[in-house]
Amino acid sequence: MKKLKKLAIGTILTAGVLLTAACGNGNKATGEETTTVKLGVVGEVNEPWEYVKEQLAADGINLELVKFSDYATPNTALAEGELDLNSFQTKIFMEAFNEDHGEDLTPIGDTVIAPLGIYSSDLKDISEIKENDTIAIPNDVSNEGRALLLLQTAGLIEVDPAKGQVPVVEDVTSNPLNLTLQPLDSSQTARALEDVAASVINSGMAVDAGFIPTEDAIFLEPVTESSDPYVNAIVVRGEDKDNELYNKIVAAYQTDGTKEVIEKTSKGSSIPVWK
Repeated sequence: MKKLKKLAIGTILTAGVLLTAACGNGNKATGEETTTVKLGVVGEVNEPWEYVKEQLAADGINLELVKFSDYATPNTALAEGELDLNSFQTKIFMEAFNEDHGEDLTPIGDTVIAPLGIYSSDLKDISEIKENDTIAIPNDVSNEGRALLLLQTAGLIEVDPAKGQVPVVEDVTSNPLNLTLQPLDSSQTARALEDVAASVINSGMAVDAGFIPTEDAIFLEPVTESSDPYVNAIVVRGEDKDNELYNKIVAAYQTDGTKEVIEKTSKGSSIPVWK
């Protein structure tokens, strides 16, 4: 009889150990289960998402921020299932990726619009750009086109209107200052400032380089009704667009609290656009 009792106790202890192991992802303080979701972001400055991460933790969601230093890898990682969602890109950038790679990435929530800017180490105003100067621009399809349209808005060049929002350097139809337009990887445009007269830099990369876009850009992209393709979005694989958990993360982002963090940390350089 004693032997049977010992066996019963041993079985209970073993079951307890297994139960503890099964709850390894739980909240130790409350005993509740947690769910980890991997979100891809670009750059080291991600205060709005850090704020959202804290809010989600109370609901048992562990939002893991996976940081990248370029704009190509996060979409590949998402498409291959290494991420659950990402938040770093404009809608037009995502569409170009889908077209080039045959993928079906889909936006499930708007975040901000971050105006593109022209920066310089030496010049204080766009009017100081002179003949034969070199201007660095991002080299991916959507950002190259956006940069060229920005240079056109600044009065430096003209591009073929038939190319819509995705012109390339070869589509420049007027270049009165004979500027050299040097396409570079987006992550290199800020680093190139020592070697060029000016550089068109994405807002996130500019902030990481120590700039405040609204103060330091010598020309900043205007935000108008036609800016929707340049709105940043939270993106998932097409099959996950109705995923309840992922849409809960969108809802956690699109709050007044997040808006306050964005306005404070970006100094107005990123503009919340959700309704």
